[in-house]
Amino acid sequence: MVTVGKIGFAVVPGWATEDNVPRVDFSTKTQRVRRVVPGRVRMGVDVKDAEKVPLKEESTSSSATQGSTVEPSLTQPAAEYRPSMLCELVEGLQETVEDVSLHLQRKYFTKKTDLINKKRKKLVILGSGWASHAMIKVVDNFKWDVQVVSPKNYFLFTPMLPSSSVGTVEFRSIVEPIRASNELVEYVEAKCLRIDPTRKMLICASGDENLKVDDDTETFEISYDQLVVAVGARTGTFGVEGAEQYCYFLKGIDDARRLRRAIVDTFEKANLDIYSEEEKRKLLTFVVVGGGPTGCEFAAELRDFLRNDLARFYPLLINLVGVKLLQSGDSILTQFDASLREQALENFRKSGIDVITNTRVIRVTKDRIYLRDGTEIPSGVCVWAAGNAPTNFARNLVKDVPEQASQKSGRILVDDYLRVVGLKDVFAIGDCSEVVSGSLPASAQVAAQQGAYLARLLNKYELDEEPPKMRSGNSARPFRFLSLGILAYIGSDQALVEIDLPGQQHLDLAGRLAFLLWRSVYLTKQVSTRNRVLVLADWLKTQFFGRDISQF
Repeated sequence: MVTVGKIGFAVVPGWATEDNVPRVDFSTKTQRVRRVVPGRVRMGVDVKDAEKVPLKEESTSSSATQGSTVEPSLTQPAAEYRPSMLCELVEGLQETVEDVSLHLQRKYFTKKTDLINKKRKKLVILGSGWASHAMIKVVDNFKWDVQVVSPKNYFLFTPMLPSSSVGTVEFRSIVEPIRASNELVEYVEAKCLRIDPTRKMLICASGDENLKVDDDTETFEISYDQLVVAVGARTGTFGVEGAEQYCYFLKGIDDARRLRRAIVDTFEKANLDIYSEEEKRKLLTFVVVGGGPTGCEFAAELRDFLRNDLARFYPLLINLVGVKLLQSGDSILTQFDASLREQALENFRKSGIDVITNTRVIRVTKDRIYLRDGTEIPSGVCVWAAGNAPTNFARNLVKDVPEQASQKSGRILVDDYLRVVGLKDVFAIGDCSEVVSGSLPASAQVAAQQGAYLARLLNKYELDEEPPKMRSGNSARPFRFLSLGILAYIGSDQALVEIDLPGQQHLDLAGRLAFLLWRSVYLTKQVSTRNRVLVLADWLKTQFFGRDISQF
């Protein structure tokens, strides 16, 4: 998903969206009157008003359902704060003007050396994902000495990982260095191992994202006045034997690079004369586990790659290729309305993607997938996109805080102002956190909105007050997630769009017109002009010259 200021789209791939968590509206879903026509716009209106109650989080991954206990809010619940639409619009415009003013001031009128002798409190942010990136874009560097600690020195536009894994766009087109995101922010390439809240110290180890920590790892300490934990989530395999060892993931650039190489290597291997036709057919079977946004978008991109490019280079092999999509539920893309899901299924069938629903993977080996019903599927490449799980850092933090002992999900419990329950001067945002007043989707849209909200909270409010207040006495509003819609690419230059409108109305779009909107959103929501130019150039290059299959 992509967000600028308060407003954003929930874009559906993997990007950073969690495939096993449905979209949450904080209203009971009711029957909708709608019809899907490819390439046309429909309006869906709820038949009756929905009762304002939280929805429970459900899992659609190919593993056992992950449950979590939601405790009562420790502060004013977000649901109690319901300003009028006009007030929200005015407040949003005011915040946008303030954000733009801060950005222009630090970009054109301030150098980092100008702030060296300025007395400021130290704000440390752990992570460089959607939540962290949105925060450092908005935070006031004249009030806070900001330090970002992360093993990755770049922000990754995760919605385009499926595209980059087949060469539709290049890897460097969808990343932005953290130092370029905000030149007044100090970056430390390190991995935080643990927090000492008593001394307000972080114990860290220097290294990039491939750092392996053991007893001999040299550590150092970083102090903080306020700490923001935004370490994201990792790919969840949910204890399935062999998944970690034999499957490819789509969580980061390294994952996409390995997968891109594996696809071409598999074709080169199958092109050898030492294999029989049956052995080649097994080698060229691509299995995608997980029918959520990431899995579906990758399957769609892979099918385009096969049809438009690999068929030209390997004409004798292309008829032996098979693509299978495994989903534990009875449908794919469960975040969407049922009519849009049917549109996706129909498009996949026409594209030759074999969608297998109501099935679960129990074991993975080097060349075979074992299902719960006893079926065995031969596989040359298996891509695991079945959902997310908390990082070890988040799990350890939850264990170390007595007030979070009941938090079984492993996500860090925060109040409605994103403060970590049981810790002073510590916040948590993004996929690693869970709000006590109700679960939110683990998506890029939520993370970006939380990052921007927290930055404004730190910029304008006195944090020692309960709730946080301005010097004028005005209280801060609790965090509220604003969902505007979701989009997904389903292959063959077609996409799905579902946009939430005021008054419980919904705008649906499917087909090529939706594809144009999907690409427009991806392009306009890139984080810099440089990225927009590079992504547009990649799309044009792919359109005219095809995808590159060179290996380096």
